Amino acid sequence: MKQKNKQMELKDKIINGLEKSYEKLIIYKKYKKSELVIMKGNKIVKIKP
Repeated sequence: MKQKNKQMELKDKIINGLEKSYEKLIIYKKYKKSELVIMKGNKIVKIKP
């Protein structure tokens, strides 16, 4: 049981870190006024943040 709790905590920390880095990426892209490249379905799309 403790193993599952540790794994869940680690998973939560990783997801929170990814969310924070995504937010920082968008802020940076807005500052530099550059396009953000994402994948929608099977297509690569450039969007302005």
